[in-house]
Amino acid sequence: MNKIELITMSPLVLAYIGDTVYETQIREYLITKNINKKVNDLHKSAVKYVKAKAQASIMHEIEEQLTEEELRIYKRGRNQKSHTSPKNADMIDYKQATGFEALVGYLHLGNEHERLQYIITEGIKIIEKNM
Repeated sequence: MNKIELITMSPLVLAYIGDTVYETQIREYLITKNINKKVNDLHKSAVKYVKAKAQASIMHEIEEQLTEEELRIYKRGRNQKSHTSPKNADMIDYKQATGFEALVGYLHLGNEHERLQYIITEGIKIIEKNM
């Protein structure tokens, strides 16, 4: 995809793919870290990383490190009206998590894999520090 297509894409579409990309990265991380864990235990661990509150905490700490373009994508995702309400999160965390997922989707579709990996790795450090 070219930059213009990415920049004009719906933030919710970016968050849709970003959610999957992020969760897959977390699952791979946990599997490599805990090779002999049962699937149910892996799932319980993964939830701690992918829940809205965890993603919001990532954004609080890395927001200053984002480029102007990344910040713009994050804010578009965060400010997008959602037609669903969060089940296990407050609305502010949910919106920030949507912005985070939009950023992940944007970096993934834009083939900015090094930057994406940096943000996910930093996110893992932030979450584990807060556990």
